Amino acid sequence: MKVVAGVDLGGTAINYTLVNGQEQFLIEGLCEHPALSKHGPDVCLQQIEDGLRIAVEKAGIPLSDVVAVGLDTPGPASATGVLSARGSTNFVHPDWAGFDIPGNLEKKLGKPVNYLNDGNAGALWGHFTIFGASSRATSISVVIGTGLGGGVIIDGNVLKGRMGFGGELGHVLIPYQAITGIEGLKPECNCGRTGDLEALCSLTAIEKSLLPYFLPRYPDHGLGRLGDLHKASKLVRGLAESGDPMCTEIFRVQAHAMGLFFDEMVNTFDPDALIIGGGALETKEEFQRWFIAETRAGMPTQRREQADIPIYVMPNGDTAGARGAAIEALKLARQSGLGIG
Repeated sequence: MKVVAGVDLGGTAINYTLVNGQEQFLIEGLCEHPALSKHGPDVCLQQIEDGLRIAVEKAGIPLSDVVAVGLDTPGPASATGVLSARGSTNFVHPDWAGFDIPGNLEKKLGKPVNYLNDGNAGALWGHFTIFGASSRATSISVVIGTGLGGGVIIDGNVLKGRMGFGGELGHVLIPYQAITGIEGLKPECNCGRTGDLEALCSLTAIEKSLLPYFLPRYPDHGLGRLGDLHKASKLVRGLAESGDPMCTEIFRVQAHAMGLFFDEMVNTFDPDALIIGGGALETKEEFQRWFIAETRAGMPTQRREQADIPIYVMPNGDTAGARGAAIEALKLARQSGLGIG
């Protein structure tokens, strides 16, 4: 059986999946191995190989059945997977600067390696679950976590851009002043911009901007008594899901920010679907439906032809990166005549 491996390399953990030519995944759920990225490239690449051997053993196939590998990582990196010479939050060891991850992994494994950044890989998985691998549809995906990632799939293909920064959706500026209830707020992003999507719609935004803005309005709130915004920010989602008024209001602001952003994407790409993923929506279905409804409520009035564009919650959030990387590598393996599918 010829298969393609998907490898999602994070700062501390590597997630694996395997897919065959019939687009069937051979591993359900998480299959993780420690990344040890802080120890530098040599140690981390050995970890990737060791973890891949564990993954194929779990699937009950020999390593020789893997004909190609799809790899995704956080950035900043070029379109071909060369990490920025200025370093990376997830890859702090100095030897990572300017390191060609897929090229060196290809040499180590003796198999072709295709690269995507983690946002694009997640977006591709969300697109695949809705439309399949051969669709020519267009979709916009956002992944709300500590920051905000995402990707744009046009006619079934990942938009990478000239330098690999295509789909950096978190840093698109939005007219946040249109959101009611945040008068006077100036949401600043870690990138230096004021009012981009990540500055309002991320865990960092909750800690840096939204909690400091709303807590004075709720002086007796338990999160204020914690005295630690970092810890408090991680509790907001759960409290919002349980109906806490302040935390629900914070998520309403985030949903309306998402609505403004989606309006810009609709008018730019006229997509077939909009997809939201990430930890912010790892909640019960009722809260997901509420968030999507509030996202629509935050979108300016649209033409009739645009108003029916569906908004989906991305499935398999924890494995989306590895699965998206595998799907892209499977497509390229077919084109390269590796005899799969």
